[in-house]
Amino acid sequence: MDTDDLMPPETLVNIFSTKKNRFAQQYQAFLDQSTPYKARRWLSSLALLVLFMVRILVVQGWYIVCYALGIYLLNLFLAFLTPKLDLSLEQDLQENDDTEVRLPIRQDEEFRPFIRRLPEFKFWYSATRAIIIAFVCSWISFFDIPVFWPILLMYFCILFAFTMRRQIKHMIKYRYVPFDIGKKRFSSK
Repeated sequence: MDTDDLMPPETLVNIFSTKKNRFAQQYQAFLDQSTPYKARRWLSSLALLVLFMVRILVVQGWYIVCYALGIYLLNLFLAFLTPKLDLSLEQDLQENDDTEVRLPIRQDEEFRPFIRRLPEFKFWYSATRAIIIAFVCSWISFFDIPVFWPILLMYFCILFAFTMRRQIKHMIKYRYVPFDIGKKRFSSK
């Protein structure tokens, strides 16, 4: 008997599984290589978003898909701006038990870096994936639900204004700035 007779023949499932795993590894390698190129990643996402918006304006439909994308991107943006630790909960814990690790509230306290609830790369990845899904949905007639788009636009603008106002109040109350623009950078010489 040959050893080839003892080995099971490669099935279609095994071939598919191997190809799928190879594609997943290549895709992850591409994502890993794109991590340092923040500006290029965001510009490509912006280009996809502009392409999607042009599609919506040209065909004059799929406004509900556009609205859903806007709400999802707003949700991602808020998670990006919010600290990982809930500062209001931290303040309550501080009053009850002073042994917990907490963020500094006064100027004389120890510095602790700002850690986001949603890191920048995950924000970009989720936003880009959502834009691609919305673009694909804009080609499927099932998602072209007739709506009066000015109402959706007005509601989104009001929702954006109130949500950002609340987020800015939270940032002022707990004295944190989620952006590193204008902050001192220390480097070794």
